Amino acid sequence: MDITGKWYLETVFPDLAIMLQVRTVHYSGDTPFQKVEVLESDSFGRSLVLDGKTQSTEVDEFVYHEALVHPPMLFHPNPRTVFIGGGGEGGTLREVLAHSSVERAIMLDLDQEVVELCRRYLPNHSQGSFDDPRVELVYQDAREYLANTTESFDVMIMDLVDPMEGGPAYLLYTEEYYRIAKARLALGGILVTQSGPSGLLSYQECFTTIYKTLAEVFQHTMPLHAHVPAFQTLWGFTLASDSPLA
Repeated sequence: MDITGKWYLETVFPDLAIMLQVRTVHYSGDTPFQKVEVLESDSFGRSLVLDGKTQSTEVDEFVYHEALVHPPMLFHPNPRTVFIGGGGEGGTLREVLAHSSVERAIMLDLDQEVVELCRRYLPNHSQGSFDDPRVELVYQDAREYLANTTESFDVMIMDLVDPMEGGPAYLLYTEEYYRIAKARLALGGILVTQSGPSGLLSYQECFTTIYKTLAEVFQHTMPLHAHVPAFQTLWGFTLASDSPLA
């Protein structure tokens, strides 16, 4: 195997890592919240990497974003108002706006620099969604915003980084946060969150904990997963509602 050139190494487990040959480093730097890299490879095109973890790539981001967005949007009979927590690349927003019923979509991301970097270096993710007149962008902590707003939403989508201890989204996977979010759901509303790796070797990392936490708060929950090639495993999502998910 030829390992000359620049390689990106991502640790999966303490004894397991994946390597990807990097053609171009488009950006590497730090925001007040996290380390950000935009890398390009022959296999996956441009990739967004936060704190050493791949978040999405040009080649397969549609798998993740479609699996996250469309189940709750299709289960709901008429999703008009949508809340997105995180989602800095704009892929989640793009898929939400594909539903003609949507009248308003508010996207909150704590890290404005990441959103601006994605608009610059990953325009294929958002495809102009940030400029849609139905969209409001807010750069604020999602918990703080939801605890203080009186607005309700038909669908709430949590497209957050994994709950790494000390990370920017750690407190957005707690029972307390889910109860705050639930209070902002309209009647019949549905919440979905990305739930981390769900493969045989990794489902106990956070997938089962997130599912069990949501089950303490909502009457109905549904686990889903999809294979995302860039993540090298199945990826989990969890739907939650007080109305039947069918």
